[in-house]
Amino acid sequence: MSEASREESSGTPSEAPSAGAADNGAEVGGSPGELDALRQKLAAAEENGRTQRDLYLRAAAELDNVRKRAQRDIESAHRYAIEGLAAELLAVRDGLELGVRNGATADARTLLEGQEATLKLLDRTFEKFSVKQLDPAGQRFDPSLHEAVLMQESGAAQPNTVLQVVQPGYELKGRLLRPARVIVAKAAGG
Repeated sequence: MSEASREESSGTPSEAPSAGAADNGAEVGGSPGELDALRQKLAAAEENGRTQRDLYLRAAAELDNVRKRAQRDIESAHRYAIEGLAAELLAVRDGLELGVRNGATADARTLLEGQEATLKLLDRTFEKFSVKQLDPAGQRFDPSLHEAVLMQESGAAQPNTVLQVVQPGYELKGRLLRPARVIVAKAAGG
């Protein structure tokens, strides 16, 4: 008897697995019931993966929509940022236009009253939009807020103080719009 025949007859396994061994559920992964349970778990995990992917895609799309909406809002805010100010300034313009139209026929007192009323409208508009006038007369000269147009000797004022405001400055919510143009004191004889 050959060696191969002796191994088969003796029950000793041969080197090559038999074709039926791969089909045997016990050797590959357990009983057929366990294999069905694993298949069900795999199907559930695949379904969960599809659900999570769908949720992710929806969240990503929603985030993209929010980003686009925010970008449109920012562009709109930039485009129409001065809309409120422009609407308030229309009343000021109307007052000025009325003064010009009636300038030839009105007396000086009436024109002055009209200009004062228009100036009050402008001041209310500035106040509404937090535009503040800077009047630094008597204050120490500050080059970050003031523009010196002239230095003048003064025996009464301290050197580097504002003697006179030629043109007031303005700030918007603490940010300088225009520096005040001023005449600054210098030491007498210096």
